[in-house]
Amino acid sequence: MTVGASFWTGERVRLRGIEPEDWQAFMEFDADTGHQRSVDVLHPPRSAERYHAWAAEQSVAAPDGDDFRLAVEALDTGDVVGSLATDGTDPRSGRFRYGIGIVGEHQRRGYASDAVVLLLRYMFGERRYHKCEAGIHAFNDASLALHRRLGFVEEGRLRDHEFFAGRHHDLVLMGMTAPEFAARHPFGKL
Repeated sequence: MTVGASFWTGERVRLRGIEPEDWQAFMEFDADTGHQRSVDVLHPPRSAERYHAWAAEQSVAAPDGDDFRLAVEALDTGDVVGSLATDGTDPRSGRFRYGIGIVGEHQRRGYASDAVVLLLRYMFGERRYHKCEAGIHAFNDASLALHRRLGFVEEGRLRDHEFFAGRHHDLVLMGMTAPEFAARHPFGKL
């Protein structure tokens, strides 16, 4: 890393805190049913004021240990193109989970892979975690391919685990250890 460069800036994206003015981007993300289902579940419609309040809350929320949510901002446009979050952080065992969502028209531009590498570099190289876990819907071929390219390994499948769109869906469990990450994505120099 060069002097003056931000740890949180990659080749295509910058990870940053959610700002109050990001409310409209998140409201637009949730207008896409496919996006909602790919990152969580389908929610009832919310008012613009509720999105505004949520973004304002996120902008001042302190992280809960190593559980946090960040906006993914495209370097080429400055647009918020998605978000990522950690949860289930367990410093004792050295494990954490994460999830990422890049909204439809911004997918397949390298934003997700860049954002995930930045996150994993932080969690493995700065916070001393040993393993990252991700749960991916079995029908989400693009996300499964992304995780395999990044070096995640399929560790199992929870059959009929999630229910939406009138039926149950499998959840594929994927994981990557810090040494596996470092072999593909070296930590670099100070």
